[in-house]
Amino acid sequence: MRNIIIITIGSILVGFAYNFLLIPHQILSSGLSGIAIMLGIVTPINTGILNLLLNLPLLILGVMKLGKRFIGYTILSVLVISVSLYVIPVYKITEEPLLASLFGGVITGIGIGIIFRASGSSGGFDIIAMLLNKKRDFPLGAMISAMNAVVVIISGFVFSWDAALYTLVAIYATGKVIDTIHTNHIKLTLMIITAKGDEVKQKLLANLYRGITIMDGEGAFTGEGRKVLITVITRYQLSEVKDMINEVDPNAFVNITETTEVIGMFDRG
Repeated sequence: MRNIIIITIGSILVGFAYNFLLIPHQILSSGLSGIAIMLGIVTPINTGILNLLLNLPLLILGVMKLGKRFIGYTILSVLVISVSLYVIPVYKITEEPLLASLFGGVITGIGIGIIFRASGSSGGFDIIAMLLNKKRDFPLGAMISAMNAVVVIISGFVFSWDAALYTLVAIYATGKVIDTIHTNHIKLTLMIITAKGDEVKQKLLANLYRGITIMDGEGAFTGEGRKVLITVITRYQLSEVKDMINEVDPNAFVNITETTEVIGMFDRG
């Protein structure tokens, strides 16, 4: 329930940034949402409807390739963003396009960043970035920004090159804020001490693309045997991993430390 509330708030923030800051100045956002904004400006179709329709194919791909919880949260985010774009009126709160692009990008980044922290995404290029990020270790915001070059070019041809530059500012600000909040490229080492070692191992292996090392341990006070599981994850996976551990063994002891560098096979161990 906490993640659902966080994702809903983040998605509403994104809708607010679009309709109050970006759309009134013909500034596009990142990803498919940017294309939806462009089509919403040049056609009579509402941006919210377009955002939902454009995301459907990638949501289907996500159902096949990504975890059920992640794609469920992503579907929720896409729906809330689309409804927000439909319900929130388009209103120009500033006459200065540079301020609109900067603050629109920052607010969008905050919204998407907290959606990522809650183990979801806002759809569109985010799903592609998540799929790539499972294979290659790059900052997620930078990957999304790189894929958005085509959005900037489209903005220049459809509107003006001034609008394209403002779009670039918005996308850059969004990417930097996402990396600050989400910090997917930061690794965490988990040491899990549990009496249900096999169950925790099976749960993690079934839901993570990460290797796990298992050792035998013994409680110094009780003398009871324990399993010690060690794994390295990305920070965006932490919320989901904690939920999985708590689901199997609420009494497990988990030590979480930030990892400076990982050498060797990170995806599988």
